[in-house]
Amino acid sequence: MNIKPIRNDDDLQAAFKRLEVVYQAQDGTPEADEMEILVTLIEAYENKYFPMGVVDPVEAIKFRMEQQGLTQKDLEPFIGTSGRVSEVLNHKRRLSLRMVKRLHDGLHIPYESLLAAA
Repeated sequence: MNIKPIRNDDDLQAAFKRLEVVYQAQDGTPEADEMEILVTLIEAYENKYFPMGVVDPVEAIKFRMEQQGLTQKDLEPFIGTSGRVSEVLNHKRRLSLRMVKRLHDGLHIPYESLLAAA
């Protein structure tokens, strides 16, 4: 594990790239520890340089999708069927608490962004 501070956008992209590798590590492994540290560093950098404030939850999801190069299909494990993902992203369905927890745990979107009133 070679962790270093995130000081610029290149460092941020490198951190995201490494996070993709260790993203689904089993709890209790060095890779899982590395994932937690990377998430903390990424959030600290983003909060400092890209403060989001109170945001529409759908915009928070779209922002994370853009950051990680995710498609709507990638959201299905967190939200449900493709139809449900589409409804959420088009503001036709509100996020359930279960969806919020899955999006927070899986994509590390802050609860305050996901629970904000749109």
